[in-house]
Amino acid sequence: MKKEIGCFANIWLGIGLVAALGVVCRAQAHSDGARFVVDPDWPKPLPEKWVIGQVSGVCVDAQDHVFIVNRNDMTDKEAEVAQQAPPYIEFDPDGNMVNSFGDWKVVPNITHGCTIDYENNFWTAGNGDGIIQKYSHDGKLLMQIGERGVVDTSDGTLKGRALNSSHTQFYMPSDIAVDPVNSDVYVADGYGNSRIAVFDRSGKFLRQWGHQGTKEEADAGVGGAFMQVVHCVVIGNDGLVYVCDRQADRIQVFDKMGNFKNNIWIKRGNSLPDNWGTTWWIGFPPDREQKYMYVDDGGDEQVKILDHASGEVLSSFGRPGHQIGEFTHGHTLAVDSRGNLYVAETDWGRRVQKFEPVK
Repeated sequence: MKKEIGCFANIWLGIGLVAALGVVCRAQAHSDGARFVVDPDWPKPLPEKWVIGQVSGVCVDAQDHVFIVNRNDMTDKEAEVAQQAPPYIEFDPDGNMVNSFGDWKVVPNITHGCTIDYENNFWTAGNGDGIIQKYSHDGKLLMQIGERGVVDTSDGTLKGRALNSSHTQFYMPSDIAVDPVNSDVYVADGYGNSRIAVFDRSGKFLRQWGHQGTKEEADAGVGGAFMQVVHCVVIGNDGLVYVCDRQADRIQVFDKMGNFKNNIWIKRGNSLPDNWGTTWWIGFPPDREQKYMYVDDGGDEQVKILDHASGEVLSSFGRPGHQIGEFTHGHTLAVDSRGNLYVAETDWGRRVQKFEPVK
């Protein structure tokens, strides 16, 4: 009898090891470049009856606290037995919820993306609106550029023709980057307009660049010609501005004045624009040189790991699916000071996952 129990125990131990190995294998990159493994226990459960909708943004502060951007779109069934979680939720490094803030009547319509600036302020946008907002670390609204519910179109509504020109209003902006040198604010504007708009720290318009591109411009890799969605903007340690030209399957690189430098391509095929696109969001590791570049490829549902200097895709991890380590509409990503990577999912993914680097 003892031998039989021991046999069964060994079998179940073996099954457990295989399952655990499967979790690791689903999240690891291929042989080249950095490798990651999913943390199945992050984050911890939310307070009782809280339900998040689509998670459209994730960003990390100086203490490695992780903020997520939640959307007000719980299902009717969920509404019968639960309550909508707040717009913005903060987790400590262990995944415990430590704060939440935001008023659904004040935050941008269809919340989208976030970034933490060098002063630990929280910035966010809305791709169903014409505004961006700046909050203090604990959730006090400090500044807003634009009027809520008004967009930069011919009639001020979402049905109007994009003007791509306002000094005070946006048209479905998606992301913000803040220059640590002079506090200038760079806005990816966005889902309706086709530009990067730059403001000073007080919200005064400074300059812009970009226009709606053509298929011919996309094929030729013309700088400043954006296809459909200008989805992200990031300032690297090299002082250059990296912009996700999502449906053109490329990251466009500029100096801070908008002078085009080069393209970083992540092509899936030969036809542009790409319906889903590959370059949804980018992040850099914490090393000063930023050896790698991490690209959230929401079209292929993967995170691509690139050599920053050359733009070569070294490896990737993830696949379409609903299990841990897989992605359903992988949308944005962020990196903390330890090199952990966080990926937020919209559509029916509706979660954030943590991936730890394999030493």
